[in-house]
Amino acid sequence: MISLEIWMLIVGFSVPMIISPGPGNTVLAAAGGRYGLRGTLPFWFGFETANVVWCLVYGLGLSRLLHDYPQAAQVLKWAGIAYTLYLAYGFMKSSAPSERGAMPRLSAFDGFVSVSLNPKIHSMIFVLFSQFMSPNLPLAMQVIEITAVFTLLCAACHFPWIYGGQLMFDRFNSARSIKMQGYLFGGCMIAVAAFLAIAA
Repeated sequence: MISLEIWMLIVGFSVPMIISPGPGNTVLAAAGGRYGLRGTLPFWFGFETANVVWCLVYGLGLSRLLHDYPQAAQVLKWAGIAYTLYLAYGFMKSSAPSERGAMPRLSAFDGFVSVSLNPKIHSMIFVLFSQFMSPNLPLAMQVIEITAVFTLLCAACHFPWIYGGQLMFDRFNSARSIKMQGYLFGGCMIAVAAFLAIAA
């Protein structure tokens, strides 16, 4: 069993990293603003499912692979930038008068891909498993426990972003407001992609 002291360190590390602004939270807020909490549930489910999968993958060995082959992180970075720009295009396209409502709701698959191509998530999970696992405890037990707690923290920290996005944009339903929201959300995605491109 992981000690209470280690759990406190894990929570102290994870909560600020998860709840802070970044590519994932920007997408969640934009989805909440565009589709509301209920309409964002499939995307959110895919988002958290990807966190579970990547925790298991990193916890069971990918951390070592990325350490040995840092160029893999660069491939991931540029794939994430491309996907973020794709999301920006979708938001902007759906704001055009002839395309209003044409953008389908973000699916669980979109949520899974969004997390999988997010360098912040990968670096966070990499640190989580490389710093807080003990060689004196069974590997599988630690991976399962850390994954479960991390996923619960993610769900709790992501909810305010989705709900906040809904609250912020819920009152703006006119054609002009919807168009402005599409460009605003798309612009946020472009800004995130630009930040990812210039970040070390």
